[in-house]
Amino acid sequence: MAGVTRHPNQEWMEQMARNVTMEDSGFLIHRKYLLHDHDSKYCSSFRQVIEAGSVKTLALPPRSPNVNAYAERWVRSVREECLAKLILLGEGSLRRALRHYETHYHEERNHQGKNNVLLFPLPTPAVRGEQEKVRCRERLGGLLKYYEREAA
Repeated sequence: MAGVTRHPNQEWMEQMARNVTMEDSGFLIHRKYLLHDHDSKYCSSFRQVIEAGSVKTLALPPRSPNVNAYAERWVRSVREECLAKLILLGEGSLRRALRHYETHYHEERNHQGKNNVLLFPLPTPAVRGEQEKVRCRERLGGLLKYYEREAA
């Protein structure tokens, strides 16, 4: 997240481009491409600042609704399962919630579209039998829960 505003203008977008391409803290460091749609906020000066940071800007094809389907699904998930249930007090609490949700989403949450399996499961010890106890791990004060078998 580079910044938040209700009314992005050219100067604001240029500053966001400078923020994301900063040498020490920009999240486009060591990235090759920035994908964006054809919204007018991605003006030529914005693209010039991004490309000055050695990142090539690529506009997505017009009328390509499925290009962003994965990103839109993730945004819907994080909003419904996490952000809609929290009262956030500033950018720091938002970043903390997103960091915890991202870890939960990738390592602890079953995905119905992937045969109800974990995307990137953490290594777990071999399960010996059906009688092991199940342990509940929580994130964000119990909002996000993950159940696993206890190690023997």
